[in-house]
This record gives sequence, C-alpha cells and structure tokens, in this order.
Amino acid sequence: MFGPFERAVAGRYLHARRGERFVSVIAIFSLVGIALGVATLIIVMSVMNGFKADLLGRILGLNGDLSVYGISRTISDYDALAGRIRKVPGVESANPLIEAQVLLNSGGYNAGGLVRGMTQADLQGLKEISGSLVAGSLDEFGSDDTIVVGTTLAERAGLSVGARLTLVSPNGAATAFGTMPRVRAYRVIAIFDAGVNDYNASYVFLPLHAAQVYFQMPRQVTQIQVMTHDAENVGPIRANIEQALGGTQVRVMDWTQSNNAFFGAVQVEQNVMFLILTLIILVAAFNVISSLIMMVKDKTADIAVLRTLGATRGAIMRIFLMCGASVGVTGTFVGTGLGIVFCLNIEHIRQGLQKITGTDLFNPEVYYLEHLPAKLVWAQVFEVIAMALVLSLLATLYPSWRAARTDPVEALRHE
Repeated sequence: MFGPFERAVAGRYLHARRGERFVSVIAIFSLVGIALGVATLIIVMSVMNGFKADLLGRILGLNGDLSVYGISRTISDYDALAGRIRKVPGVESANPLIEAQVLLNSGGYNAGGLVRGMTQADLQGLKEISGSLVAGSLDEFGSDDTIVVGTTLAERAGLSVGARLTLVSPNGAATAFGTMPRVRAYRVIAIFDAGVNDYNASYVFLPLHAAQVYFQMPRQVTQIQVMTHDAENVGPIRANIEQALGGTQVRVMDWTQSNNAFFGAVQVEQNVMFLILTLIILVAAFNVISSLIMMVKDKTADIAVLRTLGATRGAIMRIFLMCGASVGVTGTFVGTGLGIVFCLNIEHIRQGLQKITGTDLFNPEVYYLEHLPAKLVWAQVFEVIAMALVLSLLATLYPSWRAARTDPVEALRHE
C-alpha cells in the first residue's frame, strides 16, 4: 500500500527543519497525549479488574459461593443436608456453621462483630483464614473457650495470643427483670489477616459446639456454606442443589444474589471510567488533525511540485496518512508499554509515593482491601490498542484528503 516514494517523503516531513519547529512540537504533543491516554486507560481498567477480582475472590473465599438457610432461621438436620449437597456435581464442599452478631469487648474497647461457629476441620479448609495466620495456630481450636480473631481487631483491642475477648449477645435468658444478655470470655489462640479490612476488624471464629452452647442452638446451625468448582457459573449448581433439597424447609442463595448490587455498581463504574478516559485519546486524536492540517498548509508548494512531477492524488494522500499514522501508532505502543510496566509495579509505585508524600494513598477502611490490586486482562489491552489506532487513523483521513485535493496550478500561482 505504501511504496518507497511515499515512505521517503513522509519520513522527510516528520523530521522538522528550520522554520517548521512549531508543527513538529504539535506532533510531539499529539504523540504524548495519545501515549498518556492509552497508558491511563490500561492502568485504570487493570486496577478496577484487580479490585473486582481480588474482592470477589476474598468475599467468596470467606462467605462461600452459595449459602443454604433454614426457613425457620435454623437448620436441625444439617449433617444429612450437607451430605446431600456434597453429592451435587460441581460442589467442592458444604460446611454447616452458625453466624450471629455480638458485641466484642476487651478492656475499654467495644465494637459490633460477627461470630462464626465452625468445626476445626472446616476452618482448616478455609484457606483465607488458615493460610493467613500471623500469630498462634488452630491446633487448639476445638476447646470450649477458644476463639480466632483478625489483625485489625487485635490491634484495636490490644489482643494477643492468650488474651481474653468477651462476647456479649443481646439474645439472652428472660428473667423477671427483663432479658439478660449472655456474656462469656474466650481465649485468643490465633490471629489471621484475611486481606479484607472489614473481616479483619469484625469477624471472629468459635468452635461449632461452643457456638451452639453460647447461642443456645443445640444440634442446630444457621446456614450451610457451599463452595463450588466454578463460581462464575454458579446458577446451574444452585438449581441442582435446590432440586436435591426438594421438600425441605430451606432456601438457597448464591453470591450473585447476595452481592448483586455491590458488584453491579463496580461494573457500571468500570464502564463509565472506560468511556471517560477514552475522551483523553479522542482529544489527542484532534491534536493529530490540527498538526496534520498545519503540515498540509505548510507543504502546499511541495504538494504542487510533487503533483506536477507526476505524483497521483492517492500518493499524496498516502504520504500524509503515513505522517499522521506514525504519530498515532508510536503514541499507542509507547502508552501500551508504559501502562503495562506501571500495572506490573503498581504496588511498589504506591508505596514509594506514600513515602515521598507522607500520605495514605489507599486506605483499607475505605477500599476494603489492604493493597492496591491490578489485573491485566489482555483482551482489554488489545481493545484499547485497537481503539487508539482506529481513532488515530480516522484523525488522519480529512487532512490527507485535503492534501490530495490541492490544485497544483493554484498553489504554484500563489507561491
């Protein structure tokens, strides 16, 4: 498509000579604008992909892909139901547990919390907890007075392994003076760091039988937590579980139902950010148009001479297409490289900027996670590259067409 003649002339025009510096500066700014737009779009989309994937993985790892609840608030024959659920194709595990809200008290610290009662085997299988212990171990998890807490709660309440944490439940025994809350102290045997600030600050784990005693639920649980082999396609598995548990007084809810609003909001924000940041590339493409128009205006006499020497309109159009495309293609690939390198080192960059500025750039209490995630989705990277190239090439069409329509007679008469 582009012959040696067109390439030679386009290369000569891209090297500014005396008196043509201004056009060259505009072309450089256009290249920088496209590069920054592409890099910014790749970085922001990768951060949002990482945020969504990391948060989804941690939430599902702690809460399960599905949960089976009793219609009457509790489930009595949970062992039999869990056995039936485990036989459903696609189910990885089914763990009965008790979940209830309490008041956490330690010295002068008081805060609301969520208690989860699980067996030792089930908690060992929960890798988000058993694989993230920062102190203690789960070997003693089974005694009636043991408890496992998160790092944030331990820091705020001044807890360490061996310390006592008091649980206060408002659902106590009824007396002549009213309902008396249940109060009991438990010994901390392990401290975990789940990577999600909310879980580290408010979740505590009790042995299942200890939770049944504390919440007065003998041989009962509040739910059965189900993990699957494919969380992305949990719908068919949920339907199979409902069919397997037909006739029982339970209801099944998967993560898309319980967290639908949250992850829907993240997806909407991701789409909006993509559209907004695309405008940066669009603005840079308009700079390409302006620089090419100025180049065409500046090279009017050259175009007329080339036309009189036999250059066709197609050749003139291809020359200026190459000039504009060179800026767009170079800017796109420079921005792509910059964005990929930034994403691969984003956590180190964040920590460096925090040391320089002395500010917290990623507050875990606001963003749920304790580090800045980034996940490169190569399909999205190629989409950004394709979009930037298309916009850059479209920006060269009108100036190139104007150059090809230049009348050599009129141009030489005015020169």
